[in-house]
Amino acid sequence: MLRIAVLGATGRMGITVTRVVASCEDAAVSGALVEPGNDLIGADVAEVAGLAPVGITIVDDPQRAVREADVAIDFTLPNAAISNLDACVKQGCGIVMGTTGLDDAQQQAVRQAGQAIGVLYGRNMSVGVTVFTELARRAARLLGPDWEVEISEAHHRFKVDAPSGTALQIGEAIAAERGQNLDDVACYERQGSTGPRPRDAIGFSSVRAGSLVGEHTVVLVSDTELLRLEHRALDRATFAQGALRAARWLVQQPAGVYGMADVLELGD
Repeated sequence: MLRIAVLGATGRMGITVTRVVASCEDAAVSGALVEPGNDLIGADVAEVAGLAPVGITIVDDPQRAVREADVAIDFTLPNAAISNLDACVKQGCGIVMGTTGLDDAQQQAVRQAGQAIGVLYGRNMSVGVTVFTELARRAARLLGPDWEVEISEAHHRFKVDAPSGTALQIGEAIAAERGQNLDDVACYERQGSTGPRPRDAIGFSSVRAGSLVGEHTVVLVSDTELLRLEHRALDRATFAQGALRAARWLVQQPAGVYGMADVLELGD
């Protein structure tokens, strides 16, 4: 039985992870973490998710939350990343992180933790998005640098970062395939008289509205053709299912930092 600690247990993704894990025969929730001051500290994590109680109490101490776990699944905010990683290292617990918007110090903490435990970091845990990113990368390689790239994404009104981590992941994959650094070619804003489009630019646009789970589109355009790649998440459970698949894979690996592409064994 795979023992899983759910970090950010009362958030939208934490509740979804709890429900997905509870539906599996080979996994169980062994711990649940929230931020200090949360009104649901002390509650049964399964009851919070609308399920029958399982006797796992929600706590605000990261080390206590992961103490009995083989692996943690973390969909918290960036400001919790370092303390969550530190707790997993101290308890010898692997971690699957789906947190987006990490700064340089937090990304360094991910790399440092990977020297001691298995860390799987992905800005989107969807299996479909992982394949989608690979298809976009291969399309950029096969079509060549003369094709212009635009990436658009749409999410619910509560998402706080833009462009989405997934959009950036796709842009980084395309830029790397072209021998570019995304920071050098990304175009995030267009307003007023912007002048002609730079040929090697990778453009981004974002929508925030309603309860959209997540939609991403990559358009590659030449002077005579247009190729459109699209992915839509129809249910938040797709991210939890991907994270669970990653957790099953991660516990079989040595210490290191991995991504969803490693889980799917993607490559040239």
